[in-house]
Amino acid sequence: MIRNDATQAQVDAADPRASTWLSANAGSGKTRVLTDRVARLLFDGVEPQNILCLTYTTAAAAEMQNRLFERLGAWAMMENAALRQDLVELGVDDVIDAQRLRDARQLFARAIETPGGLKIQTIHSFCSGVLRRFPLEAGVSPQFKEIEDTTARDLRAQVVDDMITGDHGDIVRGLLDHFTGADLADFTAEIAKNKARFATLLTDEMLSTTLDYPKNLTRTDLPHLAIDGSEDGLIEEIAQGFAGQSKTYQNFAADLKALNLKAPSWEDYDTVTRLFLYANSANPKSVNFPQSNHKKAVEAAEPFATDLHDWMDRVATVKSYEWALAAAAKTRALYGFATVFVPLYEAQKLSLGMLDFDDLIGKTNTLLTDRAVAQWVLFRLDGGIDHVLVDEAQDTSPTQWSVIRQLTQEFTAGDGAKTDTPRTIFVVGDRKQSIYSFQGAAPEAFNEMRDHFAAEMANVDQRLMSRSLDYSFRSSFAILRIVDETFSNTDMRSEAGHLAFKEKMPGRVDLWQVEEKANDEGTREWFEPVDMRTSKNEKVVLADRVAKQIRHMIDHETLPQEIGRTGTYNHRPITEGDILILVRGRKTGLFDEIIRACKAADLQIAGADRLRVGAELAVRDLTALLSFVALPEDDLSLAAALRSPLFGWTEQQLYTLAHHRDDKQYLWAAMRDTTSDAKTVLDDLRDQADFLRPYDLIERILTRHDGRRNLLARLGREAEDGIDALLSQALNYESGGVPSLTGFLSAMAADDLEVKRQMDSQGDRIRVMTVHGAKGLEAPIVFLPDAAKRENKIRDDLLPTDDHLTWKTGSKTSAEGVTILTDRIATAQLAEDKRLLYVAMTRAEKWLIVGAAGDVGEEVDASWYNLIADAIGHVGGAQAKSGAEIVQRHTHMHWQPGDMIAKAVATQPTVTPPVFRDLPETIATKTLSPSNLGGAKILAGDHAELPEDDAKLRGTAIHLLLEHLPNIPVADRPHAAQTLIKSMDAGTIVDDVPAHVDRILTAPHLSHLWTADALAEVDITATIGPHRFHGTIDRLLVTDTRILAIDYKSNKIVPSDPAKTPEGLLRQMGAYHAGLTAVFPDHEIKVAILWTETANLMPLENDLVSAALNRITVP
Repeated sequence: MIRNDATQAQVDAADPRASTWLSANAGSGKTRVLTDRVARLLFDGVEPQNILCLTYTTAAAAEMQNRLFERLGAWAMMENAALRQDLVELGVDDVIDAQRLRDARQLFARAIETPGGLKIQTIHSFCSGVLRRFPLEAGVSPQFKEIEDTTARDLRAQVVDDMITGDHGDIVRGLLDHFTGADLADFTAEIAKNKARFATLLTDEMLSTTLDYPKNLTRTDLPHLAIDGSEDGLIEEIAQGFAGQSKTYQNFAADLKALNLKAPSWEDYDTVTRLFLYANSANPKSVNFPQSNHKKAVEAAEPFATDLHDWMDRVATVKSYEWALAAAAKTRALYGFATVFVPLYEAQKLSLGMLDFDDLIGKTNTLLTDRAVAQWVLFRLDGGIDHVLVDEAQDTSPTQWSVIRQLTQEFTAGDGAKTDTPRTIFVVGDRKQSIYSFQGAAPEAFNEMRDHFAAEMANVDQRLMSRSLDYSFRSSFAILRIVDETFSNTDMRSEAGHLAFKEKMPGRVDLWQVEEKANDEGTREWFEPVDMRTSKNEKVVLADRVAKQIRHMIDHETLPQEIGRTGTYNHRPITEGDILILVRGRKTGLFDEIIRACKAADLQIAGADRLRVGAELAVRDLTALLSFVALPEDDLSLAAALRSPLFGWTEQQLYTLAHHRDDKQYLWAAMRDTTSDAKTVLDDLRDQADFLRPYDLIERILTRHDGRRNLLARLGREAEDGIDALLSQALNYESGGVPSLTGFLSAMAADDLEVKRQMDSQGDRIRVMTVHGAKGLEAPIVFLPDAAKRENKIRDDLLPTDDHLTWKTGSKTSAEGVTILTDRIATAQLAEDKRLLYVAMTRAEKWLIVGAAGDVGEEVDASWYNLIADAIGHVGGAQAKSGAEIVQRHTHMHWQPGDMIAKAVATQPTVTPPVFRDLPETIATKTLSPSNLGGAKILAGDHAELPEDDAKLRGTAIHLLLEHLPNIPVADRPHAAQTLIKSMDAGTIVDDVPAHVDRILTAPHLSHLWTADALAEVDITATIGPHRFHGTIDRLLVTDTRILAIDYKSNKIVPSDPAKTPEGLLRQMGAYHAGLTAVFPDHEIKVAILWTETANLMPLENDLVSAALNRITVP
């Protein structure tokens, strides 16, 4: 079959016979390659459970699994010719006979029926499964739970509190002496994230090497290094030389003469640093002292200038030592705290059976590298994994790579659990899209691991194929050309290079004029928040421009649309669902302003891609109502609830209620005297609050009292996500203990839960997302309005080196070693920022629109805006008008090809409810007890010696001892019998029972009843004819062919013949016989009564008991 280059590259990469390392550009179809490779593995006969596919997100795993099942399901229904053609297109190049077609059709069923399902999962999910499979070896609870972020935060705070109030208070105070951050919770979270680093002992040599100060140097040495006592002659020269100079230089000399050269103090040290160094720095004045324009002073200092400058340089060095020692002391305090905090925190998590996501990876890695158990665990896993596929490899952390290396080490060792089975590894990723360093991703590891696996496979004469996917099936040539040019002068230039598969797809890149920062934002109304942006703010103006442009595009612009897969195009109207707006972060201000502006322009918008549950208006309204229900005296909550869409009161209604109440009267007390629908609802909720769980109470508000409908009518469809998140939080809260309304409200108040919304399923609405959140998504039109210059701020407080962490110090007092570390991180962040721009630009299919608000900088690489502007300038852009915007535009092909396609009008489908037949009348059946089927149970005169209650009590005691004593050694039976009898608290009526039972147990003719394999107190349930029985057989002897059921009877008068057995007992034994026959149809069933009074075992004929059972009557 002849394929185009792009398709052939995908087919080659999906070849299951070769291990492959694949670099895939954005939009090049890597998900299809992954799906195709798994499909081909299954088609080649690999069992589904032997394939492990690791993805980066659960959404990616779900998408891949859905695609695979869709393809396999289609195969099951295809005609022979179509199926053969599909297999050829997939890359199957050998003979496809009828048997192979049958095999392909069965793959869907095989995949569905695989125990545990196909292993297409995130690496966290996989590690969780490994730990649950080997909990003892991993040292975790078999029923561990993944800890929520809020729970982890509370747990860390509790550990710190325990340290302060316990034996480690001094350690915490030592840390707080150096801590200058806003929130200790964030700092302890960072410590917990880097917990593995604190397992290494911090040494003075590590610190002195990193911070660049002499080993064994202490702070007390600094004054003596700055003033070593040899400066007296120099000071005298300075005094003489500056004697006739200006007052400044005379004071300079006087201050030096006042120094104590023999025993310099800290005051002396401060004096020389003040005189010799520029303020708030370790930079010496030797570069310009005396100042070059002070010619007389320069001439006077010429004899001693060199020595003075050397002294200044020495003091500058000592000052750098001072800052280095301060950083070392700070880092020691960090390690002193962390080495205690981390084990306590880990112990707390372990005691609660909780693990965080880092624990899942870390503990799995430890398990797979622990010499004591690793070989056993790997052997068990090795027997079940033959093919490993890794998606989004550029975002894989070093620890995750370690897990993957352990899983695949037997692939190249040749001595794994399977030596005769082909085994492959497939890795796909794109270094240009590595944007998750804050989650531990290391883009440089992508190539390093490629080289590692290539070398490992070469050792066993195997080859790792290194391939690339260069064609984009997503973006127009216009967009790809700007992308390539944007990164042509960056460190990504060697990797940039895209080919457009859809060569004839029209495309545009528009560069808007910058919205300059407003010099005067105007005035606010007195009642407006002081931090609210005015209408003149540049971000507000840009957001309004975006909304206005979208409205223009929907009303007047069109969008090219391919006709099938022909490569030819028509054009159609633009809709809201075509548009994706990307910003760098949700806290930049532009994010909220764009949502506001789009709503104001009456555009259909999906809202934020992440929502803070507690900040959602619908949630706040529901929380206000719940707060009132919990505390009726909470006037503010009641007022908020009444004004909310839940009740829809006006300001006037609320004012009237509040204004006319008595002095100091609560709002609810005033409302109780009124009649309204709101009062009826509130009364109902208060009546139910003590009896309903929080979830049920919220559901009652939403359903019974129309809360959901009212909230959505006012706030829009996006409010539903917040409502559902609140319900989920209620369920989570209830699973953790005894639920209460006040407890739930307290938990919500302390929570800062964020929920990620699935923005790829938001219908025909505008999506506003962060670039991180949009990774993996695409849209015909992408706005990139957040392209201005951004501060490159170091987010983390803990700076990594090769063997330890250093606690970051203030930028103005940072030692050179700290500055080197922060510069290294800053450089890495700038590189990642470029990769983030690449991800943003490659989301666009046909139209990319770039704008900026505020400062874009002077240098080309100062901002995204400048980089793209420079690219458009190089490839050629022309000025164009788009609505109210004057733009620089780069285009490809005619924008309105073919015919105009009318906008499809959505029609509401007509739903005809099904007609159901009347349900048949159900008759409840009663479960019968074999011992209560009617008929006499004793012979005449049996209760002459004992009253009925005493006889039953005695019988119970005999049953109890016969149940337990047979399995107890003979020597221990007397003590055990007395213990059992005492537990009954039955008095003297059963005192002789132990001796009586002992005679039964030691009777030779009954010894076969007390063997160890006999069963005691066996429950049996069976349906016999129209009746259902449930009872307990006292003793059951089961062999391969025969079953004997025995029931103990303590009757005083024993029948002389089985036929004279009381009717009620015969019916009971008949029920046992019938039930056992139903359960064991292949066995011979026998029943017997053990008369304990005479120690006589009486077998009962089957016909006798069956006839008795047939005589029962059930009302």
